[in-house]
Amino acid sequence: MRCAAAVLPDDPGTLPFEQWVQRVGARFEDAAERMLPPVDLTPTRLHEAMRYAVLTGGKRVRPLLVYAAGEVTSAEEEALDRTALAVEYVHAYSLVHDDMPCMDNDVLRRGKATVHVAFDEATAMLAGDALQAEAFKVLSDGGLPATQTASLMRELAHASGTEGMCGGQAIDLAAVGKSLTLPELERMHRMKTGALLRGSVLMGALSGQAALLTECTREALARYGEAIGLAFQVVDDLLDVEASTASLGKTAGKDAAQGKPTYASLLGIDAARAWSLRLRAQALTAIDGLGTRATRLRELADFIVCRSH
Repeated sequence: MRCAAAVLPDDPGTLPFEQWVQRVGARFEDAAERMLPPVDLTPTRLHEAMRYAVLTGGKRVRPLLVYAAGEVTSAEEEALDRTALAVEYVHAYSLVHDDMPCMDNDVLRRGKATVHVAFDEATAMLAGDALQAEAFKVLSDGGLPATQTASLMRELAHASGTEGMCGGQAIDLAAVGKSLTLPELERMHRMKTGALLRGSVLMGALSGQAALLTECTREALARYGEAIGLAFQVVDDLLDVEASTASLGKTAGKDAAQGKPTYASLLGIDAARAWSLRLRAQALTAIDGLGTRATRLRELADFIVCRSH
């Protein structure tokens, strides 16, 4: 079903996409700097590790999706700051844990030593645990109406639990050295990577005016999030083969070295790239009826599929 364009107040700003990314990115970094526990607060080493995990860069795709989707429902930027922090905290905690010796055993993330290398394994485990708790704390302390806060927390819990990110990671670990069918691989990545990206889109929209988040609009955003979430992983699989460690900021070729099934290994490079472009088209089609308020989401679809790192 195609949604009619929503009747909305004045259009969002006309900043070029790159400048918009810089503006909301700077806003997000400032919010993270302020709201993460300070390093001079006990336990200092734990807080230092948490800040190291979050504040050491990254593409910030999930926060960008939050801010972009918030434009669809005219969300206040202060509310979007907290929602963006919540999803990035969960993403950061998952990276901290994924990199540990008991999982992927990696030493490089975002161009720096992984948290368990820079600190120690116990501190890394606790930092991840604490960031997960902080994600829900930053939402609960945001001052939005209780029903709105509950909706945001519910969406984040579903996206990050056993039916989402954690469940997908469990399937991924169990699949090392095994062959998966394309439907099995897709299910794994819709859970492991796609669920939190889809959740970022829906949570951004949920942060705004309820009257603007009609059932039709929510369905369009969900379909966009599902398509772009899977496209992100397909491109990630391609970059693991084609890009360098320096450009990625993490160990290139890790999937093949660990015997992990990927879109690149299952489909081949050319077919995987074509699949990412079809998913991008699906994402754009999903929000075709949402008008100018979805402009940033359209631009992000291009950014995610056409990125080189």
